[in-house]
Amino acid sequence: MGSKYSLGNYFLILFIVSISFNVWCGNAQLSPTFYASRCPNLGLIVRNAMREAINQELRIAASMLRLFFHDCFVNGCDGSILLDDTATFTGEKNAFPNRNSVRGFEVIDTIKTRVEAACNATVSCADILALAARDGVGLVGGPTWSVPLGRRDARTASQSAANSDLPPPTADLPALISSFSAKGLSARDMVALSGAHSIGFAQCSSFRTRIYNETNNINPVFAANRRGTCPASGGDTNLAALDVQTPNRFDNNYYTNLLTRRGLLHSDQALFNNGSQDSLVRLYGSNIVAFRNDFAAAMVRMGNISPLTGTNGEIRRNCRLVN
Repeated sequence: MGSKYSLGNYFLILFIVSISFNVWCGNAQLSPTFYASRCPNLGLIVRNAMREAINQELRIAASMLRLFFHDCFVNGCDGSILLDDTATFTGEKNAFPNRNSVRGFEVIDTIKTRVEAACNATVSCADILALAARDGVGLVGGPTWSVPLGRRDARTASQSAANSDLPPPTADLPALISSFSAKGLSARDMVALSGAHSIGFAQCSSFRTRIYNETNNINPVFAANRRGTCPASGGDTNLAALDVQTPNRFDNNYYTNLLTRRGLLHSDQALFNNGSQDSLVRLYGSNIVAFRNDFAAAMVRMGNISPLTGTNGEIRRNCRLVN
């Protein structure tokens, strides 16, 4: 009887170990060294391509950052935003928050071509986008961080999720906190990630209501200046810098602008409006190290939203099309 009991325990232990292993594998974490042996030059390839792209157009750094954000917030960081519409497939590029505004796809195409030449069918488009966003920030003066890798690419996309899950430029603070919380990100993450608006531009259509209709939380001189390039009607695609002082330099001026009611978007100024995040905005406005550290950490957390791993998804050969 003793030997049977020991044998039973042995198989029970094997079963528990097997279950634990499968659970661990199913929830395996991404790793910065995922491609270390299979594509050792990946980091260099992406960084060099991003340097070339930014040298041609400084705005690309902001465009890549926004592209990554709009990818991760729609069914996770799976490269779905990169998929083109076809006769039989509807992607996310023409969702309302993305239509005629997300950009940088050609840069991703260039990087993918170079990566495929070095490491055929190895690196996902989702991972390329994560690296490109990080390098874009670093190349215009922002922080850098280790990017966890190992994402795989989606075979599907969701225009409806893009329309519903991406917070609009008209969002108030409770809606912003709720939107980020739904993705597992804290209010602090939300305020730090909003600092991405330290670089880049917004279209007139996204801030017209703020500069013409809002009076309580906007600097009147700032509003008048913005009206100069954003008429009350027409000119929807006219651009204005999200940070008028240093639109191509990643710094903390975004937060100091909020302190003087010079946030371009309603959703920007909502962070500083006698609300729960005022103290954090003041901190980031006065302490750039705190902002840089929190931004880098929040970017890693955002990059961990629902990645496809293991045998899920695929490694696309062309980022615009499923294999």
